[in-house]
Amino acid sequence: MVQNTERRIALVDAAIEVLARDGARGLTFRAVDAEAGVPKGTASNYFANRDDLLNQVGAHIHRKLALDPAEPAAAQLPPSRELLTELMRALYRLISEDRTGWLALLELRLEATRRPELQAALTKTLRENLSLNVEGHRESGMPGDEMTTVLLYYAMSGLILEHLTVPEVLSGYDEDALIETFVTRSLGT
Repeated sequence: MVQNTERRIALVDAAIEVLARDGARGLTFRAVDAEAGVPKGTASNYFANRDDLLNQVGAHIHRKLALDPAEPAAAQLPPSRELLTELMRALYRLISEDRTGWLALLELRLEATRRPELQAALTKTLRENLSLNVEGHRESGMPGDEMTTVLLYYAMSGLILEHLTVPEVLSGYDEDALIETFVTRSLGT
């Protein structure tokens, strides 16, 4: 396989665009080549097969959607309910700004229901992501426990799903207030 890292990332980014726009069935090497603006056959030189491409897309999306620990809110507040709320809001903004990445991840999740190898890889990535969130919460001195992290993880996932797929469901609700309520209730306060 070819090792030009910048070209590989450009191809993975193109695959994310195709996946979000056309779904998993539309994700072909030819579609990736066209989206990336490279000669036909380029993607097949970088990825062993479609499963390899899907796995690399999943890993890349999770890196892109990770909240930077140097988020400005983290530098201004001590570990507290307020800081946790601000971090959840920052996460919501980050993911909202990368709608394509999140929709591609949703497509990957759906495709994983039909592809055992992809399901295994995605399960591993998502478990690691959840574990890192639990560990990071514990090490940060934030209020709450492991269950706080799990509750927030799934509450935020649901909110993001609605916001990025059928936003009118949330009309009449203030997302910032919902996030604050998620944090407050998950802490039991």
